[in-house]
Amino acid sequence: MFAAYVAYSDNEIGRVVQAVDDIGKLDNTLVIYIEGDNGTSAEGSTLGTPSEVITIEGLQIPVADQLKFYDAWGTDQTYPHMSVAWSWAFDTPFKWTKQVASHFGGTRQGMAMAWPARIKDAGGIRSQFQHIIDILPTILDATGIPAPAMVNGVAQKPIEGVSMAYTWEKANADAPSTRRTQYFEMFGNQGIYNDGWYACTTPPAAPWLMGTAPMPEVVNGYEWELYNLNEDYSQANDLAQSNPDKLHQLQELFLLEAAKYNVFPLDNSILERLMTPRPSATAGRKLFTYSGVVSGVPGGNAPNILNRSYTITAEIEIPAAGADGMLATTGGRFGGFGLYVLKQKPVFLYNFVDIERFRWEGSDTLPPGKHTIEFDFASDSHNMGSGGTGILKVDGKEVTNQKIPHTVPALMPWYETFDVGVDTRTGVDDKDYQVPFAFTGTINRLTVQLN
Repeated sequence: MFAAYVAYSDNEIGRVVQAVDDIGKLDNTLVIYIEGDNGTSAEGSTLGTPSEVITIEGLQIPVADQLKFYDAWGTDQTYPHMSVAWSWAFDTPFKWTKQVASHFGGTRQGMAMAWPARIKDAGGIRSQFQHIIDILPTILDATGIPAPAMVNGVAQKPIEGVSMAYTWEKANADAPSTRRTQYFEMFGNQGIYNDGWYACTTPPAAPWLMGTAPMPEVVNGYEWELYNLNEDYSQANDLAQSNPDKLHQLQELFLLEAAKYNVFPLDNSILERLMTPRPSATAGRKLFTYSGVVSGVPGGNAPNILNRSYTITAEIEIPAAGADGMLATTGGRFGGFGLYVLKQKPVFLYNFVDIERFRWEGSDTLPPGKHTIEFDFASDSHNMGSGGTGILKVDGKEVTNQKIPHTVPALMPWYETFDVGVDTRTGVDDKDYQVPFAFTGTINRLTVQLN
């Protein structure tokens, strides 16, 4: 017996199925294929973008400026995202998009199951209402393996899903769904399914606004819709006004289900939740000290310089032959900063989401010996994206200063890390260096002081 979970790549799934067939096991293998994990993303704004990081920050690039990226579009030099219009089209015939748990455009996916030795109705269509949590019970049912009561001495919570194996029989093609009730909730958008009926809240703000719009009171400030899915699978005909009793019944059921499955407290904040690292080993800390090379520190465990003043100090030694390389960096090609030595000169570069790059560079090379490289940034305020003044110093003496109008407002790129003495993943400026750009001198100590 074997099991595998393969995510994201249709080509890799072609390959896995072929490998199983090559060893003659495909007839007796259960394959469950789910087309995606949520609705199509609308986080590319109404214009689309050459970099998803830009729109996640709540910013937009005019189409004329986007065309500057045309020749690089789709390469590793861009991180493009389609416009909302395309996202909505891909979710047809359902309403809304990713992030909107109340409507099927944000949640519903196609699924296919195959098991030639067991499922004989090849190509048959089933329309029972099921949920992702029904996958595990289906596999356990198919294999005859009971759900464990204990794992490594830890008592397990009950599995809430139900097996879908009953749908494999052609005689059950039109059988009622064994999943009678299911709640949905994300960012305050709520939905509840029960025996063919579905009630849900009307999204108060479009997801492509990325939490910048004012939100209503999360418990009582939302309007609700009502649908009979047996007659209206795509949520086209709202029955809330004509059947208020049914709506109230489902609203009460949502409260019961939400309490049962620990959905409360409801929270419709978006940017605040995205900006709060969970978990964080550094919450509340303002002084960070590193020695030697440290790489791959995730954002939740790294000093967060956003929307505040800070000082980065590197105590280094330059060998007789000179030295270049990264001293400290967060982020990369699509946003971040780097403090480094380039052609034996100190540089601090701030990459504003690949739209602008602000540069502080000393005019003199660093002679062999010990040096202290310091970058001090005084933020104009704690407001999101606030500008400020940066001063680059060498051995206590100012070598250059510059005021910048804005900074990254919300998040450093979530797929990058904080590194000391090296730069992993992507660099903040490909014109200056290529990763890993390891420092060829010695870092005795590097400190980051947050103010």
